Amino acid sequence: MSENIYKEAWEYTLNELHTEYINSGKENDFLLWFNMKYISDTIDTITISVSSAFLKQQMQSKGNFDIVQNKIREVTGQSQITLKIEIENAKVSRENEQPLVSETEEKPKNQKKNTPVKETADKILVNKEKHPMLSEKYTFDNFVAGEDCKFAYKASIAVAKDPGHYKNPFLLYGGSGLGKTHLMQAIGNYIYENAEDNKKICYMTAENFANEYTSSLQGKKEVEFHKKFRNVDVFLLDDIHWLNGKNGLQEQLFCVFEALNQKNAQMVFTIDRPINEWTQMNERLVSRLKSGLSVDLNPPDYETRVAILKKKMELMEKEISSDVIEFIAKSIESNVRELEGALNRIVEYADLMDEEITVKIAKDVLKDFLSTSGNDRISIETIQKVICENYGISLSDIKGKNKGKKFANPRMIAVYLAKEMTEFTYSEIGNEFGGRDHSTIMHAHDKIGDQVKFDPTMNSKIETLKREIKDYKKS
Repeated sequence: MSENIYKEAWEYTLNELHTEYINSGKENDFLLWFNMKYISDTIDTITISVSSAFLKQQMQSKGNFDIVQNKIREVTGQSQITLKIEIENAKVSRENEQPLVSETEEKPKNQKKNTPVKETADKILVNKEKHPMLSEKYTFDNFVAGEDCKFAYKASIAVAKDPGHYKNPFLLYGGSGLGKTHLMQAIGNYIYENAEDNKKICYMTAENFANEYTSSLQGKKEVEFHKKFRNVDVFLLDDIHWLNGKNGLQEQLFCVFEALNQKNAQMVFTIDRPINEWTQMNERLVSRLKSGLSVDLNPPDYETRVAILKKKMELMEKEISSDVIEFIAKSIESNVRELEGALNRIVEYADLMDEEITVKIAKDVLKDFLSTSGNDRISIETIQKVICENYGISLSDIKGKNKGKKFANPRMIAVYLAKEMTEFTYSEIGNEFGGRDHSTIMHAHDKIGDQVKFDPTMNSKIETLKREIKDYKKS
């Protein structure tokens, strides 16, 4: 029975959060992602509702329920309060709902995990608690493997089935939003669910690795730092390109690598490009990372993008017409993250406005996604700056006459990208590269074009640079 103890505190909490979001320029985010209704409360539980299961899942994944829960604990001074989330008009009794538990508290021990696809699972252990470092949404079952990443997908499954023995270390590389983190955590989740000997799994980003090491130095706990990592059986380190140029941290990672390698612990790393393209990486570390298997992930083709969207709709238990799905797949080519972001926005619109989505509505909802995709908005100067930053040369070098390999190759790549990503003619591009003539620019474009066709490494490099150029342009 409701006691209405916290109703005023609830209203005060949401008003305070609303003000904070207004002051940070994010009022629209608040209106969309904090759309919750107070229902009732008891001495230690506040029951609220949201409009749909999808919005509940999205709000929970964004941590918004935790934000509200922590804020109301602060306002009331009652640290035991939990939120109980219901869905409006859902045909489920409130008694069967579980209160929301923050990530720092114990999860119910009978909470089930997603079941991987038959291809990946010989047996499933469904009664384990969620691994504190891994996201349950990253499984092999919900990863759509197109032709361009099928090898990475199958190799990841092989690593998960035989950790420490099949291709160790395992390195996944490719641009942002292509699924590296998904496959890495899918490996961790599979091992966690299926290993009989309760392997110790550690997942973290390279930035967090750096922060933990720095904290250990400040607290004079360096011994504990190394003990923590050397005791794990599966080490998953995300975005190691973050360590480029940070020699001290690379040396620490090398020491961790050596210790884990001696005990045959499985190591998986992700990086945004082939490891040998990073010029400020410790040679010993690079040698160790190259000793296992490196696989790349490329942007999904049209058919794969359609399959990804359909799979996403299936998981959300939503329906959108095939022409809208095809429109999204044709409009968003860069990466899976942007593709899913576009779909989420359309689904959110449909839920909130309670109307069927047409292509016309989709175009309007996604206008900010589409407005940044035009090639004509990318300048040659932007392309030149990105290439210079990647290859450690200056703008004067890329426009100059030096024909040494250090300058000539980046220059030709920049020329190729200028022709592919802008509407400028060969002559106009030549003018931006030190006044070179039409035929010189055409030759450079054709030479790189041939490499892209026949060299997968060059093709992957070009795709990575394209994404960086688009991101650079947006920033």
